[in-house]
This record gives sequence, structure tokens and C-alpha cells, in this order.
Amino acid sequence: MGLRASVVAVALAAGLAAAPAWSEPLLGPLTGPGTAPPEPWHVAGLPQQSKPYTRFSVVDLDGRRAVKIEADESYGNLVHALAPTLPPLHLAWQWRVERPLEHADLRQKSGDDTEVKVCVFFDEPMEQLSFGERQLLRIARSRSVEPVPTATVCYVWDSRLPTGTALDSPFTRRLRYIVLQSGTSRLDQWVAERRDVAADYLKVFGSESASVPPIVGVAVGADADNTKSRSVAYVSELVLER
Repeated sequence: MGLRASVVAVALAAGLAAAPAWSEPLLGPLTGPGTAPPEPWHVAGLPQQSKPYTRFSVVDLDGRRAVKIEADESYGNLVHALAPTLPPLHLAWQWRVERPLEHADLRQKSGDDTEVKVCVFFDEPMEQLSFGERQLLRIARSRSVEPVPTATVCYVWDSRLPTGTALDSPFTRRLRYIVLQSGTSRLDQWVAERRDVAADYLKVFGSESASVPPIVGVAVGADADNTKSRSVAYVSELVLER
């Protein structure tokens, strides 16, 4: 597992008491009245990062508030940490790509960039990891001010790979991708997603564990540092609920 990918893997109020348990929101709002995402959302990067950070700003688009995500030869995630929370949980959001990454290829390190991703962090028991993965994870945690999860599932919109593709990050098996949207036919269109995070964890990490560990964070992001390119995308209405 590469240190870069280990750190990559690291991130609603009145009336809720009367709501059914399955609809209980667990994340703070992704957008607020200002131009920056509200706390506890915060931008996280690599240890001692020297490259530019991916930019996150709150904008109005098509009558909705959304986070605009601009990657320009950059790296960064917008992270929301959570107290350990057990599934069943569903993650729902809407996303839109304005400018895709033409040269990204998640199958190789030189192309490991995403025009937009939504990630879930899991606290998989360390004893389920190989000795080498445990050692690298300890090093990553010692160098990062952010919590580094043991397992991460990232949903991506990818220009190259077919919808439904699931694959390991070329940097580490602790981060695994699931392609939900593919190609450019839906550019500049809002697309709604809803995922059973437990089922998706078992889909990509089921060979390691028959049970789903607690969720400890959610992140949105984009990166274009490996392909030295640029992308623009948006995420809106992101909720994690039972």
C-alpha cells in the first residue's frame, strides 16, 4: 500500500426525532449560506503536501446549492468524520460533471485520477490486513494529521471504464473503486445516486470479511495530479441515512 493512497483514503436537526429511523441523517449539510462548505466538512490533503489542493466552493447551479469541485493538477478531499456508525446505511447524492479527465486510467498509477468521487471510510479490524499493509498503515497514520481508515470504497464518475467496474486502486488494495457513471454522454446533467454501503463494501472487500465494519467518515473529491490535467464537477444533496 502506498502512503499517498493511504492518506487518499482518509473524511440534518429540527423534526428528526419524529422521522422514521431509516431516514435519519447522519452527515452535516454539504452546503450552507456562504461560499465555503460548512463545518465539520474540511479539506484534507497529503502529509506535507506541496502540490496544489483541489478547490471546493459552494455555488448556485440550476436552482440548487452545490459544491463545485475543481481539480487542476491538484489533489484534495472534502472530508466529514463520523463517530463509528454501523450499517445498514444508505448514501445518496446528486452529481454532475462539466469537464472530464480525458487521460485518467484508474488501472495504473500514472492515470489514477478522478474527475469526481464520493467515498466511504470503514474501520476494518487491523488483524484482517496483511502484515505489510498493517506496517504501511501505521506509517501513514504517524505522518498524517487526518485519521487514515483501514478500508475505503470510492464511487467514481469515470470517462474510460464501464459502469459497474470494481477495481483496486493501483496504489493500494485498501482503497477500492466502483464506477457508477461512465463516458461523456451525461455531461452537464445532474445524475442521482443511492447506494447500500454495506452491500458495496461486501462487493469489493468481501474476500477479507464477511461482516461490515463501522463507517468512520465520508468524503467527496477529485484529483488530477497524476495526469497533469484539469476537471470540474459538482456534488449536491449528499446524505447518509438509515
